[in-house]
Amino acid sequence: MPKISVEIPQELLDDLDEHVGDDGKFVNRSDAVRASIRKTLDLLDDIDARHGRLEDDESA
Repeated sequence: MPKISVEIPQELLDDLDEHVGDDGKFVNRSDAVRASIRKTLDLLDDIDARHGRLEDDESA
């Protein structure tokens, strides 16, 4: 799996870390970031579909 690095504000990282670990929803930061990216992309796809902006799979 490819690795990337991003810079984020400390406040955002602190918020993220509240959801990571034994008492959190995610095992580690990478899992949290992947889930967030998937959710965001799904939401964007839904918005695009509502506005007729998605390409057909056949024409892609």
